[in-house]
Amino acid sequence: MPKVLVSDKLSETAVQIFRDRGVEVDYLPDLGKDKEKLAEVIGQYDGLAIRSATKVTEKLLENAANLKVVGRAGIGVDNVDIPAASKKGVIVMNTPFGNSITTAEHAIAMMFAVARQLPEASASTHAGKWEKSRFMGVELFNKTLGVIGAGNIGSIVIDRALGLHMKVLAFDPFLSEERAKELGVTKVELDELLGKADFITFHVPLTDKTKNILSRENIAKLKKGVRIVNCARGGLVDEEALAEALKDGRVAGAAFDVFAVEPATESPLFNLPNVVVTPHLGASTTEAQENVALQVAEQMSDYLLTGAVQNALNMPSVTAEEAAVMGPWIKLAGHLGAFVGQMTDEPIKAINILYDGVVSEMNLNALNASVIAGVMKATNPDVNMVSAPVIAKDRGIQVATTRQDKAGVYEGYIKLTVVTAERERSIAGTVFSDDKPRFIQIRGINIDAEVGEHMLYTRNKDVPGVIGALGMTLGNLGVNIANFTLGRSANGDDAIAILYLDEPIKDETLAVLRETGKFLQARRLQFEV
Repeated sequence: MPKVLVSDKLSETAVQIFRDRGVEVDYLPDLGKDKEKLAEVIGQYDGLAIRSATKVTEKLLENAANLKVVGRAGIGVDNVDIPAASKKGVIVMNTPFGNSITTAEHAIAMMFAVARQLPEASASTHAGKWEKSRFMGVELFNKTLGVIGAGNIGSIVIDRALGLHMKVLAFDPFLSEERAKELGVTKVELDELLGKADFITFHVPLTDKTKNILSRENIAKLKKGVRIVNCARGGLVDEEALAEALKDGRVAGAAFDVFAVEPATESPLFNLPNVVVTPHLGASTTEAQENVALQVAEQMSDYLLTGAVQNALNMPSVTAEEAAVMGPWIKLAGHLGAFVGQMTDEPIKAINILYDGVVSEMNLNALNASVIAGVMKATNPDVNMVSAPVIAKDRGIQVATTRQDKAGVYEGYIKLTVVTAERERSIAGTVFSDDKPRFIQIRGINIDAEVGEHMLYTRNKDVPGVIGALGMTLGNLGVNIANFTLGRSANGDDAIAILYLDEPIKDETLAVLRETGKFLQARRLQFEV
């Protein structure tokens, strides 16, 4: 039974989901604040469910010998060292959709608040004043809203804004004309949005490309009287330049839920008239907190029990349905990689993978990860589908993928070619109706070989007497052959044999085989079956 630690405060319902799914869970909601104690116990767990208090650092991961997955209940993963987790082979998941509506509604609420100066008017009235003429607002009706980022949350904001009869302009490099039409917005470039929008709202992550997207230079392009709303990420706006624009009247108001430095105890935007500020409340509703907790519990349980990967930040997503169909193919991909990895002694320059037929329509990112992990396990047994692509990239190994329609007698197959400075090695395999992976071609020689735990591979010149000599030599050395498969090249030059053994073949036995002079290759192969 997999075991999960919940080290931050999470819904009791979410904790119960783990138990109901058959996952052992320890609920220790204050443990995340104690770094030393957490480091002491983390090695016991397969999964770690967190919010923002727990810091998953490289140092913590060094102690996480059994950890397979970290689940963050929420969107932000600033408290997780994702590169370190990837190298350790730990999947990092978040819950990007659990608080989408809540965050979108907060942006709309902030838009209303800054349009009608609601916080200031409320404070004034609480103070016993009646300053009706002081708080002259503007309507949202028929105003132009500029949405920067039309993804999940941005599209919800667009829907709500259209319901308020606003005109919507959207800037998003990944927004197609078809999707813009479907959303009911006009797709524009950033400069046009800045110059035409009466309100601007941000719904993009903080990246090198989006950092300070509303820079001092772009603030100068804004339509006079615009109001700025940011409930996405701090750092998207130059707060100091915006404060100056608010003071000189170019910008009529601003509403910020996020800041460049958080917790934000000071900011150039604080204490300015018609600036609404909240302490990162975008996801702070009862419904959202419950939703993300339930979602992370389901996702982590799915992965630990079925291998399904959802909303992972360092691993291709694989749905439960895909996992059921792809499982045998993912296993085959790993076996193909393991075969070539065990056959290759020199540094690998490139890994080329061909997918044919039915397998070409599957989730190739996951299959690629399995192939690469298989290849690299020969030299690094701790590598897995998460860490392998990262390690391969660090080593400069080029990975290329090709899809093709059904081109042979099989419904689908995978062909792997590994390139080194000295040679290329190739192997192909398929999955039969019994869901068992098979090797179907090695070095261009057709073969039908199941995958066994302990195998011996030999290659020889296709001449009489070699197989007899092989059997006699192994028999004299006390090696029992459970089964074997043979193959020969079309031109009759080379022959290969795969023998299935009851236990790993010894180095001394391999040495004797090689000393006979009859074998071009004799390799011990082992597989996780």
